[in-house]
Formats: sequence, structure tokens, C-alpha cells
Amino acid sequence: MNVEVEPQVPPPSNDVAPVGDERTWALLGHLSAFSAFISGIGCVLGPLIIWLVKRDSLPFAADQAKEALNFNITVLLAALGLCIITIVTIGIGLLLTVPLGFALFVYWVVFTIIAAVNANNGIRYRYPMTLRLVN
Repeated sequence: MNVEVEPQVPPPSNDVAPVGDERTWALLGHLSAFSAFISGIGCVLGPLIIWLVKRDSLPFAADQAKEALNFNITVLLAALGLCIITIVTIGIGLLLTVPLGFALFVYWVVFTIIAAVNANNGIRYRYPMTLRLVN
């Protein structure tokens, strides 16, 4: 008696894996934050522009650009807080804010690169400790 069993196939998902162009735009959404080296506010403008341009046509790229935008707004707010502490303490706070500022910079660079690599591999990345201000 031969009984054939059909292989178990997972149901199709609505979440289609991103391909070439969409992954490239998602990668650029994260890496555009490095335009902050040219203009300080560029860390927000780069992801914002990519999100606004691609939000209707490339959902994965738009999601990742929005995630990068939220992360960079959070980092910018943290940097602003460090500047305020320095001003309020009339410079004495530099003993605290300089090391924290350096740690914040390293955190920003490392997690931006991690996110860019994941986006390039087609994996949705969520930054840790990020305010989700843009929905």
C-alpha cells in the first residue's frame, strides 16, 4: 500500500521579500544619515527626503527610511540635551557631556551601519532605544 503525503508548504505571506532596487533605497535611507558630516541637520534630512519620495512606491524602503528618521531625530534630541546641560552648567558639565557625546557618536555610527547592512540584506531593522515620533 503506497500512500503519498503532500509536503507541508507554508501559506503565502503578504510580506514579499524586497528585491534589488527596494533594498538599495532602504540602504540609502540609513546611510543618508551620514550627510550629517556635511550639514549637521543632514542626519534628519537625508532619511526624510527618501521617506517622502519612496513612501508610496517602495514600502520596504519607506519603512526603513522612516526608521532611520526616527533614530536620527532621537540622537539629535540627545545631542541637544547634552548641549543644554553644557550651557546650563556654564561649561562645568563638559566633564560629563564630552564622554557622553563621544559615546553617543559611536552609538550613532555603529547602529547606522548595522541597520544599513540589514536593509541591504532585505531584513527590516528596528533601532534600539528609539523614539517613534514619525508614524
